[in-house]
Amino acid sequence: MVTIYDIAAQAGVSAMTVSRVINNTGKISDKTRAKVRRVMEELNYVPNHMARSLVLQQSKLLFLLITDITNPFYTTLARGAEDAAKKQGYRLLFGNSDENAEKEKDYVDTILSTRADGVLVAPAGDASLSHLESLRRHNVPFVLLDREVPGMDSDVVLGDTKEGARKLVDHLTSLGHRRIALINGLPAISSARLRLEGYREALKLNDLHYDEQYVLESAFEPKSDLSDIESWLDSMDPPPTAIVAGNNVLAVEVIRTLHGRGIRVPDDLSVVGFDDLGPYSEIDPFLTVISQQAYQFGYLGMQMLIERIEERDSLPQPWRRIVLPAELIVRRSAAQLPFS
Repeated sequence: MVTIYDIAAQAGVSAMTVSRVINNTGKISDKTRAKVRRVMEELNYVPNHMARSLVLQQSKLLFLLITDITNPFYTTLARGAEDAAKKQGYRLLFGNSDENAEKEKDYVDTILSTRADGVLVAPAGDASLSHLESLRRHNVPFVLLDREVPGMDSDVVLGDTKEGARKLVDHLTSLGHRRIALINGLPAISSARLRLEGYREALKLNDLHYDEQYVLESAFEPKSDLSDIESWLDSMDPPPTAIVAGNNVLAVEVIRTLHGRGIRVPDDLSVVGFDDLGPYSEIDPFLTVISQQAYQFGYLGMQMLIERIEERDSLPQPWRRIVLPAELIVRRSAAQLPFS
């Protein structure tokens, strides 16, 4: 194995100079830095990051823990996080909890054992509190994304999800819809609670009655069994003319179920939702959505996290809260009702 002493001998510098080049510390001329890096490449030197982290008490390793990597919202978020991390000289590992608190706990244990410098996390739900407390006990900085957890104060990047729900309902009422249903995430997820609040507020502001039969709580993750949606559609009397989906996964599942019944969207029933469908939206822009700035969630969250890591030795700063605006993108999935 090539060592810094081998590099120093061939480059004609001290081992300390080589160490400073690797760690990007100290005052070294550009010429010397370039010479050392050229020798490192010639000898195929790979820095021992674990040893470096033990010396510097910093691994330059960060972790992104999200709930569903197949969801285009989180895929784009991850790209933003990775770009921001790389720009600051950090490496990024990924974990996917599948909205499962136990799987999330396993990842938190892994984060602690790998000595990661910090974590960006979209919590699985309110049950994530104990996992976040574990990170805090071990002095691992973290920033929450998209969701908050009651009882845990921290830096957080959110979307204005309540306002987004209001905009979707307002758009449907402007098209003449009066019976508007909501398929939403589970109540243990803060963003789902806010979307329900926004939905109810918009109904009230439009002089519409809130009816529990028009609301279905379902997991945000993809499902092979759509029987709960089937049963819900059968149970509503009178049936809705429009459905608001709490995220893009639920929107797709509702449309799949409707297509299976021969119900056309939007000719027979309108569907709108949260978050775009990734590249498919560019190929066939169909679904009317509240578009959240997924890339900015990841990029800004990572910037906040790195700032926390690098200011650990200074006086604690107040927790920061960023709320990104929700944009309504009107497409073809919601129809104007006749004689409205």
